[in-house]
Amino acid sequence: MSVVTPFPRHGGQVGWERLEFLTIIDLYGRMVAAGHWRDYAIRMDRDVAVFAAFRRAAERPEIRIEKRPALRQRQGVYALLGEQGQVLKRGRELKNVLAPIERRLMRLVRD
Repeated sequence: MSVVTPFPRHGGQVGWERLEFLTIIDLYGRMVAAGHWRDYAIRMDRDVAVFAAFRRAAERPEIRIEKRPALRQRQGVYALLGEQGQVLKRGRELKNVLAPIERRLMRLVRD
């Protein structure tokens, strides 16, 4: 009567760990408080996890933060992509990849 059926795992799924997600959501909350971002989206696939931040919900994302574990030994797991899809920063540590947004946030708060 109490049979537990596990979810099927088709090669796994890349996702955000708790500390990674808390770091991203903390930054997102500060950007919302500064009036710069209004919406976000999360996508998790077999090879990539993406956090996208929007100025308005009907637009393309202003930035995307991607996690690709397959690139761990090459360019780094994390990438910060701009609105047109250009790579703004790549690295092995999430805080270093988010540094350009942190600097922009400091300018927004000062103005």
